[in-house]
Formats: sequence, structure tokens, C-alpha cells
Amino acid sequence: MSEWIIVAVVGVVLLFSAKKLPDMARGLGQSMRVFKAETRGLTEDDERTRETERPSSPRAE
Repeated sequence: MSEWIIVAVVGVVLLFSAKKLPDMARGLGQSMRVFKAETRGLTEDDERTRETERPSSPRAE
């Protein structure tokens, strides 16, 4: 298993060169932060929507 990880890392370094890797990692980190913030925002929106859709008093059937 660990051999494949080493091969993958070497392949990425050869493919993208060592100079571009920090920039790519920085861009990936920023993208993940934005994605996480948007996901959190969607979750909060869903919770607010559920709260407003609840009837204020239960209906008797």
C-alpha cells in the first residue's frame, strides 16, 4: 500500500514540477475553505427554513 503512495507522489512531482505544487496546494486549500463555508451556509438555510415552515400550534385531527 505504501509503495503506491510513494509512486503516486513521485508521479505528481514529475508531472506538475516542484515549483507549481505549492500554488496548486494553496488553491486547493482555498477551494476547500469556500466549499466548507458554502456547505455550512446551506445547512443553516435549511434549518431556518424548517423553523419557519413549522406550524405555530399543532392541528387537532
